[in-house]
Amino acid sequence: MIKVNDLIKSYSIDGQKFWAVDNVSLAIGKGDMTSIVGHSGSGKTTLLSLIGGLTKPDSGSIVVDKENLLAMSDNELSTFRNRKISFIYQFSSLIPTLTVLENVILPTVFGKQQPDGVAYARELLAIVGLENKMKVYPSQLSGGQQRRVAIARAFINAPELVLADEPTGDLDEETEEEMIGLFSSMNKNKGVTFLVVTHSTELAKRLGRQFKMHNGRIEEII
Repeated sequence: MIKVNDLIKSYSIDGQKFWAVDNVSLAIGKGDMTSIVGHSGSGKTTLLSLIGGLTKPDSGSIVVDKENLLAMSDNELSTFRNRKISFIYQFSSLIPTLTVLENVILPTVFGKQQPDGVAYARELLAIVGLENKMKVYPSQLSGGQQRRVAIARAFINAPELVLADEPTGDLDEETEEEMIGLFSSMNKNKGVTFLVVTHSTELAKRLGRQFKMHNGRIEEII
């Protein structure tokens, strides 16, 4: 599903160059649940952005579902992401002028349609415990509730790959358990591949394969 070889991404700050991703190679199979742990600034989020085609590397190769991301135009990348990949960001990034239900349905405007997108959105919101909040606006929700809306939205286009950046970072323990259960269900029943960036070693242990990043380099935790 994902094959990354010799990936390098560097930045210059005040004339000094540093490597956010330093010669990283990584292979993740279809249907795998994989986590990457590491401190802030270790390169986890940058690597996730590279794999999702949101950032261009200095060098190396990125293949997702047998497609070479670096050979695609911006339009081709956008279409590919909408068909194959969903992102769960560290911040919920909801549209403030849309209701909760409208926020979840929004990706279907640009991508593949569910047989009944509204019905499926309602089902997803029920799964994340927000069946009674469908008509309210993001400003009327807590931070944890907004995160749950974003998680529901991530599944509306039936993605094959979910890239998640701290998906349970501001959730209480009970809701975190529900989200892990949702991920496991989507993985088992729909074959969704997950790559999750997290600070939580406990969460990482429950997601199968584990990698650790430090100063832009990666190693598998056995």
